[in-house]
Amino acid sequence: MAREEDIIEEIVETATAGLVPPPPSGTFSPFRYPVFRAIWIANLFSNLGSTLQSVGAAWLMTELTPSHQLVALVQASATMPIMLLGMFAGAIADNFDRRRVMLAAQVGMLTVSAVLAALTYAGWITPALLLAFTLSVGAGTALNSPAWQASVRQQVDPGELPQAIALNSISFNIARSIGPALGGLLISIWNVSFAFAINAVSYIGLIAVLMWWRPEARKIERRPILPAVAVGIRYCAGNWPLRRILIRGLALGFSLAAYQSLLPAVVSAQMHGSELEFGLMLGLFGIGSILAAPLVGTIRKKLGLEGILALGSALFVGSMSLVAEVSHVLYALPGAFAAGMGWVWIMTTINTAVQMRSPDEILGRCLSIYQAVTFGGMALGSWAWGALADWKSLPFALHAGSVFLFVSFAILRLVAPLPRPGEGVLKHT
Repeated sequence: MAREEDIIEEIVETATAGLVPPPPSGTFSPFRYPVFRAIWIANLFSNLGSTLQSVGAAWLMTELTPSHQLVALVQASATMPIMLLGMFAGAIADNFDRRRVMLAAQVGMLTVSAVLAALTYAGWITPALLLAFTLSVGAGTALNSPAWQASVRQQVDPGELPQAIALNSISFNIARSIGPALGGLLISIWNVSFAFAINAVSYIGLIAVLMWWRPEARKIERRPILPAVAVGIRYCAGNWPLRRILIRGLALGFSLAAYQSLLPAVVSAQMHGSELEFGLMLGLFGIGSILAAPLVGTIRKKLGLEGILALGSALFVGSMSLVAEVSHVLYALPGAFAAGMGWVWIMTTINTAVQMRSPDEILGRCLSIYQAVTFGGMALGSWAWGALADWKSLPFALHAGSVFLFVSFAILRLVAPLPRPGEGVLKHT
């Protein structure tokens, strides 16, 4: 078996073989590719179902328990598997046919969601069971995500990868704009089990498209999972620009979790809102993301990575501060819209920065490490901010999240600055 140093050297030589990409195309140019278009449409409906389930689970927990920490743990249980299993999922995505990995994950999530819908309809769900099922769906997401993101390179030309990533983000945020309001409506006229059932059905379209898609076979040099994971970790840890991006992703994920995880409790307990108003808050978040996504490339070119993340973070600081102080949903809506804009600018920028600095041979592992770090930060943040809200109050926890985001950004901008334009060309070390 080749020494680990030889593996790293092979990766570096391959990644530096063609560093000059073709001229970028328009924002919507990836839709010219039938495979990308079909997967994008199917994924849109799957994202819509996932949004319905996340809205239903968050709101159901507010009805099952008064604990702010348990409500926040719904968000944590969805992201924790990405932290715990993500790196192994990345190695699986690199070691096997990514299409088959995605199929296995989608079938698994369909099964779990269907059982959750049935138990909720029967009235047998408890806070512990709800967290367990949310954790199981999160495990499916952890398995699916690296394979899905890495497969984008098999769907479009390399020069259109940033546009394809942005369009996938738009798909997610279209679902986030429509799904919450629809979820609130379904919950109010029926019950949460209906939202869970629709999510189970939503996986069918993407499963059908994946069964139809026949990508060109990749050259796969399979290695044992643990050594493969070690190669990915060593590569990311040894690449200074990539390492700085991951550090920033960890801090941002921890901070942004204050808004994401506490919002159900804020709307229910602090603003005395209904499930429809909670859906409206999430819907405005999604609309802000949709409108902001096409601007990512333009803003990044003008402000650089540091500038666009600073802008997105500033929007989140303002949003959390506003939501912490108002007592009615109507006054919090501008904060939800601004938070959606900040979210898509931050997450799309970090994702693209990682992809553009990762060689294809270990792309799945690099993406999984990025997700493990960023979403792991969100899981830890959800637990921490929920515990702080139970100890002090919801407004105190939201203001603390704003302060942490501002201070950590200022410190890390000096200690771990983001790569400058063009920085990140791989060198043998």
